[in-house]
Amino acid sequence: MAVLKIYALPDPVLRQKARRVTTIDSSIRRLIDDMIETMRAAPGVGLAAPQIGVSLRIAVIEMPGEDTITLINPKIVKKEGERVVKEACLSVPGYQGEIKRSVRIKVRARDKQGKEFHIRGEELLAQALEHEIDHLNGILYIDHIESPDKLEEV
Repeated sequence: MAVLKIYALPDPVLRQKARRVTTIDSSIRRLIDDMIETMRAAPGVGLAAPQIGVSLRIAVIEMPGEDTITLINPKIVKKEGERVVKEACLSVPGYQGEIKRSVRIKVRARDKQGKEFHIRGEELLAQALEHEIDHLNGILYIDHIESPDKLEEV
């Protein structure tokens, strides 16, 4: 496993819609392992493949004290509620912003073995799922900020 470079704005890979993964083979599983190691080293709660320069629909999330979630070709199937949260991103270092995210979310994806599953998230997990899936669509949290005064340096 390896800790990989995390790409930051204005790198164009962050604005591309990532390609679907068609085959889950040893190279994809190795990439996922490297993503997990990179996320932990950063440290972060989640990481999407475009953040390491790979335009594929893969993301990993690790909530404090929980097992790592691997999402291949994730798709949001349901959103509920709305809440205002402070959010930051490894690809927008030094800043955080106030945005609106769903309270609850349901996502369909494949795991590292290619098996389809559904995951429901609330609060922080819902936020992380939306954040990482946004990355796969070329969207950053700063795109959701209503006004420049909602972005602040940290």
